[in-house]
Amino acid sequence: MLNYSPTATQCCNFPLTPTLSSLSKSSPSPPLPPSLSFSSALLTQQLASSHVYANTNTNIKGKPLNNSGLKIMCSKSEPLKVMISGAPASGKGTQCEMIVQKFGLVHVSTGDLLRAEVCAGTEIGNKAKEYMNSGRLVPDEIVTAMVTARLSIKDAQEKGWLLDGYPRSFSQAESLEKLNIRPDVYIMLEVPDDILIDRCVGRRLDPVTGRIYHINNFRPEDDEIKARLITRPDDTEEKVKSRLQIYKQNAETVLSTYLNISKKIDGNRPKGVVFKEIDSLLSRVQKDKEASKSGKLAVSDSHSDDKSSKKKNWRGIPTRLNNIPHSREIREYFYDDVLQATQRAVNDGKTRIKVEINIPELNPEMDVYRIGTLMELVRVLALSFADDGKRVKVCVQGSMGEGALAGMPLQLAGTRKILEFMDWGDYGARDTFIKIGSIGGKEVDEQDDMYILVAPQNAVGNCIIDDLRAMTNAAGHRPVILVNPRLKDLPASSGIMQTIGRDKRLEYAASFDMCYCFRLLYYAGTQYPIMGALRMSYPYEYELYKRVDESPGKEKYVILSTFAKRPTGEEINDAFEGKTRNEAKRATGIWGFLSGIL
Repeated sequence: MLNYSPTATQCCNFPLTPTLSSLSKSSPSPPLPPSLSFSSALLTQQLASSHVYANTNTNIKGKPLNNSGLKIMCSKSEPLKVMISGAPASGKGTQCEMIVQKFGLVHVSTGDLLRAEVCAGTEIGNKAKEYMNSGRLVPDEIVTAMVTARLSIKDAQEKGWLLDGYPRSFSQAESLEKLNIRPDVYIMLEVPDDILIDRCVGRRLDPVTGRIYHINNFRPEDDEIKARLITRPDDTEEKVKSRLQIYKQNAETVLSTYLNISKKIDGNRPKGVVFKEIDSLLSRVQKDKEASKSGKLAVSDSHSDDKSSKKKNWRGIPTRLNNIPHSREIREYFYDDVLQATQRAVNDGKTRIKVEINIPELNPEMDVYRIGTLMELVRVLALSFADDGKRVKVCVQGSMGEGALAGMPLQLAGTRKILEFMDWGDYGARDTFIKIGSIGGKEVDEQDDMYILVAPQNAVGNCIIDDLRAMTNAAGHRPVILVNPRLKDLPASSGIMQTIGRDKRLEYAASFDMCYCFRLLYYAGTQYPIMGALRMSYPYEYELYKRVDESPGKEKYVILSTFAKRPTGEEINDAFEGKTRNEAKRATGIWGFLSGIL
């Protein structure tokens, strides 16, 4: 049984639940070994960090509490729940202080919990000390029990909580999932290894105040403080490197649990800049929670700001897109445009998404189609997500049918071999973070984080939908990205259109959310000249552009209209003719060239 100390109970202004067995049923906690109990020091330090002392105006370090500056943003019914992760010396502690000050969350630090036990000399503290001094992580069952018990206390339930450095392993994350303890957002601070090592090795601790200094970056105020500074046992270069290695291994597995709610933030910047991004993120999450409760979808300030910035800095659609081959600059423009939209969709929790782009080099209906351009686009997407620590499987459909009917679409011929022989970088991404596979349920492995499917399409006499559905079902919540899919029904080998199950096939094909769309618009039945373009980049609206010749050799794209959903050919015709939405009618005459192009 896990017992709280009577002394600790007397120093707080609310009744503490004495045993784990009587904690809230909605947040049960795994029991500790019977001989282990929490000390008064543990609860005293945690309650101090939450500002819940009843009869004092100072915190545990003797400094006045700035209660007037505490801005509690969480509603009582829908408190904010946050997890933050970062390697040693990533600045996580500083950001936690700023988050608590701004949002009023209860700060739960596994480090503080454990250090309090070490200082108190309890059995659990002495056991934890052995692991901490050798640079190893404390066993899961000890940390998990302490943390879940702390989250069950009234202040964390009402104000919301900030879990600092927990969970640290996949098993800890799974334990929380089984207990229905899940954050609203999972923040990861990223800092280069050499910076982290320098920060750790140069750190010095003031044993009197508990304040942390640095021999170069944050020196003590006077010689008296300098003389009493000590180096923490786990801040040697050897132990720091060991801790970094362990952290990275565990962080990758933990991330897979919170993939849809994770946000990676560059921690190698001034603390104010880092917090500004965190503040914007948490404010957006909080607004979404409040809107969800009221049954309305909140408009994200960060999306609004991002959109303004995007329109301010966006240099527009490239010109001369009918000039083949495309320049490297044009190809890289579209690679980056697709990547940004896809990343936003994945970060927002979208799991079934598709990319449709038909510039000449990516349009299989044109004789200038280049398979290498499609492969480069796929490589950019895969390497970018791999750089974020995700394990990506790039999949190409194999041969379909049997006997004389065996084969695959001409567009995909040789694609698998091209992928296998491509340059995937110098750091060994291939076969570690990136693997090549086929489309089908059997291709889904437990360690995969996401899937990129290269131009999946039906062929005459064969349908890829069944294999595709089996794969998405096996993938579960993991993102599946279709790049230039062609899933319309085609005739059977007899030349007759298949009708059995057609509605279900079309319904499944339409279930993927569009995250990026770019189509060039031509006269009906032609591929020259370019009349305009339709573009959509998640989460923004569809944008319709008209190509305008400025002078000989110069052109530009002028936006005509925007659409909340994909426009029909008739709506595009009306926009080109300058008609308002209320005047929409069937286009005739010269502008009929756009009818039916979509």
